[in-house]
Amino acid sequence: MRLPMFVLPAVGLCLAGVLSSEAAEPPASRWEGAIRAFEEADRRQPPPKDAVLFVGSSSIRMWSLEDSFPGTATINRGFGGSQIADSTKFADRIVLPHAPKVIVLYAGDNDVAAGKTPRQVAADYERFVATIRPALPKTRIVFIAVKPSISRWKLVDKMHQANRLIRTVTETDPLQIFVDVDTPMIGTDGKPRAELFKSDGLHLTAEGYKLWAELVRPHLKMP
Repeated sequence: MRLPMFVLPAVGLCLAGVLSSEAAEPPASRWEGAIRAFEEADRRQPPPKDAVLFVGSSSIRMWSLEDSFPGTATINRGFGGSQIADSTKFADRIVLPHAPKVIVLYAGDNDVAAGKTPRQVAADYERFVATIRPALPKTRIVFIAVKPSISRWKLVDKMHQANRLIRTVTETDPLQIFVDVDTPMIGTDGKPRAELFKSDGLHLTAEGYKLWAELVRPHLKMP
């Protein structure tokens, strides 16, 4: 049920985002095969505890974590095409059981491309954190900013707005980190740097992942 527009300001950002995002989310069954594959892999070879768990969309799924973070115990739980809300929905199956010391989340551009507003994206991020915190109160959550991409450049203003809202949320908690990949991915011409993207203008090249790894690496070690 959609609330009247005059009611939304009173109920706040988080509730409005949750109600709206639930209506826009793809059905959970879309991801069931991928989630079961993760669970089966865990049964065959249980991942280490206290690892760094990467979760989110295809930018995570396609990331060779062993190459980017040698010597660091990592778990990749990216599933392509997913939105922030999908990582939240399946957190009890692919995140919480591993009790990671650090969670790195990348998602958001699929969300905006699917029609979610920046406020809905930020509310979905807050919901992810709220889902993680009760079980993992000391786990650091690192959010990689929604990236500027060539193929979705027309949406960049909305992505910037989502990033600003999420950065504000992370600044209220020392165990949340916002990693700005947006600024260094922009060239001197004010557009996304072509060498960071594959031919589809969306997914990252090895050079793109090298840049991301340099920006993320300092936040993976807990004090």
